[in-house]
Amino acid sequence: MPSAEPTLHRISLVVPVYRGESTLETLVNEILPLTQETHTPGGHRFIVNELLLVHDCGPDRSDLVIERLAAEHPFVRPVWLSRNYGQHAATLAGMASATGEWVVTLDEDGQQDPLDIGRMLDTALAGAFQLVYCQPTNPPPHGWLRNAASRTAKAITGKVLGNRAIGRFNSFRMVDGEIARTLAAYCGNGVYLDVGLFWITGRIGHCPLALREEMDRPSGYTYWKLLGHFWNLIFTTGTRPLRLITLMGFSSVAFAMLIALYALYLKLMGNVPVQGWTSLLIVVAFFSGCILTALGVIAEYMAVTMGIVMGKPLYVVATKPTRAAPPG
Repeated sequence: MPSAEPTLHRISLVVPVYRGESTLETLVNEILPLTQETHTPGGHRFIVNELLLVHDCGPDRSDLVIERLAAEHPFVRPVWLSRNYGQHAATLAGMASATGEWVVTLDEDGQQDPLDIGRMLDTALAGAFQLVYCQPTNPPPHGWLRNAASRTAKAITGKVLGNRAIGRFNSFRMVDGEIARTLAAYCGNGVYLDVGLFWITGRIGHCPLALREEMDRPSGYTYWKLLGHFWNLIFTTGTRPLRLITLMGFSSVAFAMLIALYALYLKLMGNVPVQGWTSLLIVVAFFSGCILTALGVIAEYMAVTMGIVMGKPLYVVATKPTRAAPPG
């Protein structure tokens, strides 16, 4: 009796588009061969059945390029957002519209090679993973300062939150289709995408891949925006930062008691006059900093909570593109 034919895995690609006017056509041409039945290096059959280009209302004319590509290629599906919501919200909007068995997210700048999707699928099937991240084998093609800041932020996140896997995420990821659509339906405003994925996935794998140089396009991320992503990652992962504040409070009390005991010892045993102004300024400055830090962290949590409670939408999908303002 002949063996059953291997399963054909259908894959949806989600690309958040902010400044893709000069790169989208090249990316679509690279994806085009994958829209026919293809085999992974491990022999698994797969096909890219749709490419969702999520227009995140950037300053260029990406909307016109998306419209043209959708007219030329039946597998290209535009998703129009009402305004700019950021990369993570745009990615979730694409996930919500995806229909494939697997959902792959990748950037518009050409760093990630669509041909590596087959290797990621092999990794997912071999390990029965629900989520597979690209694990770059070469340094990201950015400046040394940005790479160093990224490594530092991920190391801090892993240490503070007690989860090393959180520091190994990447925007090139393959997600089980059901999980991707479920997350897109329930993820609240302000939640970091990868944190949401960690909430509902139990098996996470990593696939070693080489990154390419970015195409000729300016990055949409400033250092302030990257810092904002870092804060979102910290504050949406859980309550561990609040516990650290409690620990900081106990440490501050212990530190103050040690200062008081030391001053009392000098006064009684060494007959040393204790000067009040210097020690007073140090103590006041220390505890004021602790209090302000605690209030700032609590305020950030309240801001995230208020955004969810008040019903602030993560994104809004429109039926037509929001055009960029004409050049002045």
